[in-house]
Order: sequence, then C-alpha cells, then structure tokens
Amino acid sequence: NGVTYALIMKEPKPLKYTKLDGLSEKQLKEHHDVLYVGYVKKFAEIQEKLKTVDLASANQAYSELRALKMGETFALNGVKLHEGYFDNMMEGGVVPSGKIASLIDRDFGSFQKWSEEFKALGLAARGWVVLGYDLDDHVLRNIVCDSHNQGGIWNMVALLIMDVYEHAYFIDYSTARKAYIEAFFKNIDWDHPNMLIKRYV
Repeated sequence: NGVTYALIMKEPKPLKYTKLDGLSEKQLKEHHDVLYVGYVKKFAEIQEKLKTVDLASANQAYSELRALKMGETFALNGVKLHEGYFDNMMEGGVVPSGKIASLIDRDFGSFQKWSEEFKALGLAARGWVVLGYDLDDHVLRNIVCDSHNQGGIWNMVALLIMDVYEHAYFIDYSTARKAYIEAFFKNIDWDHPNMLIKRYV
C-alpha cells in the first residue's frame, strides 16, 4: 500500500569541465562526484522506499511517509540545484547579452546593480543564491535558499544558480567566500540562462 504514482529515477549528469578559472579540479570533482552524485543516489533510495511505505500510518508529528516526502524534496532539489550550478558555468565565462541582459537591466536597473545584490546575497545566504524568473509577475528575482527545500518560490524558473555552501569552495578558498564568489562570476556561462529564458519570454 505504498505510493502508486510513477516514481522517476535519475542518473548523474557528467561534469562538462575538469577545471575553471579559480576553481581546481579537486574542488570540482569533490563537489560533483561526492556531493551531487550522493544526492542522486539518495533520491533513488527514497523513491524505492516510497513504493512500500505504509500510508495508513501517516502523521504530521512523525511518520515514515512524512520523513520520506521531506527527504525527497531535499534530495531532488539537491540534484536540481547542483545540476543548474554546474550547467551555468564554463571555463572563461561568457559576457551577458541578449534577452537575459535586457531583463536584468529592466528589473534591476543595470547589470552592476544586479551583480552587487547577487554577490551580497552570496555572503548572506547559507546555501544557495538563485536568479529566477517569476512566471506570475513576469520579473526577475534574486532569492536566497538556506537549504535545498527552503526559500524557493512557486512558479519561478531558476536561471542562474550559485552554490555558497562551504563544500563548493572550501578546498580552494578555505573561509574566503568573497574570493570564491568573484571566481564564480568569472566562469558564468550566460548562454545557459539565455537558453532557459527563451522558453518563457
């Protein structure tokens, strides 16, 4: 009497580069091969357990169903956020242009104002900073997610994702998060958010 809807299994996506400007191969491989792949495996494990979970024992204080469903969102968002983070970087980066550049100018006043806010949020966040497009209000928003499944906004498409958990930079930068954020900005592949936004604008 477990969950009967279709359960989706995911496979880890390969990392498309070995190093980036300011981010070593060791840092990227540890981040991708250990943490990201771990979330993919944990999501698959949860999907298997949902097939046989006892629905009759559901309870809001504690039940296996509640624990599995809360873990499911944490693990799946861990997969999705990491994939977005790795996908929106490339060695050498790309200068912002096209639709995403014009929307940033419209909604933040200028690229400089947007980047100042995004970088500041990188110091304020405990987990993630995301530039997203609100499908209801049709505007860009910078948001902070302190945990994989906390801070997201319904009906918002994640366009640019920056991981600021310590595991994203500690091998290369120790506690110097500000220096890591500058390195991240050197490697942004703006073609990726441009590709995503074209689906909606």
